[in-house]
Amino acid sequence: MNSAIVESFAQMVREKNVDKDVLAGIIEEIFGVMVKKKYGQEANFDVIANMDKGDIEIFLERTIVDEVEDPETEISIAEVEEKGNEEELEVGDDYVEKLELSSFGRRLINLARQNLNQRIREIEKELVYNEYSEMVGEIIVGDIYQVRRNDILVNHNRHELLLPRSEQIPRERYRKGDTIRAVIKEVKQTPNGPVIIISRSDNLFLRKLFEIEIPEIYDGIIEIKRIAREPSERAKIAVESQDPRIDAVGACVGMKGVRIHAIVRELNNENIDVINYSDDPIVLIQRSLAPAKLKQIELDEAEKRCNVLADSDQVSLIVGRNGVNIRLAMKLTGYEIDVIREEKPYEEYEDDIELVELREELGTEVVDLLIANRYDTAVEVLTAGVDALKEIEELKDDKAEEIIEILRNQFEEE
Repeated sequence: MNSAIVESFAQMVREKNVDKDVLAGIIEEIFGVMVKKKYGQEANFDVIANMDKGDIEIFLERTIVDEVEDPETEISIAEVEEKGNEEELEVGDDYVEKLELSSFGRRLINLARQNLNQRIREIEKELVYNEYSEMVGEIIVGDIYQVRRNDILVNHNRHELLLPRSEQIPRERYRKGDTIRAVIKEVKQTPNGPVIIISRSDNLFLRKLFEIEIPEIYDGIIEIKRIAREPSERAKIAVESQDPRIDAVGACVGMKGVRIHAIVRELNNENIDVINYSDDPIVLIQRSLAPAKLKQIELDEAEKRCNVLADSDQVSLIVGRNGVNIRLAMKLTGYEIDVIREEKPYEEYEDDIELVELREELGTEVVDLLIANRYDTAVEVLTAGVDALKEIEELKDDKAEEIIEILRNQFEEE
């Protein structure tokens, strides 16, 4: 048992980089408890764990007396003589006896083994907690070994990492055996041991991917100032170059987009907008809403609100699909953005539509009626307005409004 115990601890020293003296101290403590259980709390003993030789030695020291009054600290001369000690010892001398593990009995030995296993597990948990606590914010590569309903278990260096549903990229599929990259987000200490939480949806994961793919960011030449992200949909990232000779956005995108495409692929084809950061909130808001063209921005810095004035044909670009573009712009800038639509004068539209092309939308009778009243194109009708149409005797008021609405939709669809 001696060599088996020491070897198990020596293996831990090699694999976990644990201090040998610490482990030797644990062995001595546990076997010391075993000695006290058999020989009493006042017993004078030494436990020596030699990690190099793979051996444990236990020595019990008692005073030789004629008649034992305290068995915890004394031994009779008669018992000493029975043990056949080679040295000539007398009453009053100290008697040091080397104890064999087998002399403690099976129950105490099993108890010591259980205590050792428990302490080993505690040390392993503490080592894992310390190791991964120092890795928070770093990207790891692991293998998926179990896909559950609400989370995924990932194997990393024989340790279990947890990817909860809230930290997964929506609509991303995970299969057992797949290799996965994620950032270590948090390490929790629980009664059952450390829980290592990893994430693919956190902004930190996107930041670390940029550091990996873009050397200028890793070297500190380009700084990531702000990130706004809706995983699987879109992300906006504001960057700033510390070197006037280097274009921050160009460096992040790379030649023909090769750098940004590597990140997009890792994020399940999540769209990424990279913009130049500015301390001027108006400039930052304008850049964050690109490619939409804004006519005017009214800022309320105290309330962190702004009104954005834009032509009606730009509103869909500002808002984006399902409102994702404007939400990300608000996250990135820190401002609540309200969009004010300004109707574009129809005379400004370059591509007019002949009314004869709209017979299906308006109806043949309506088209012929409008042409008879000298309206030949959609812009001419819209410029005239609903009041002018109502003057046509054959058109009812609600029909005139319907015509205007149909024609407006034609231009908005374009």
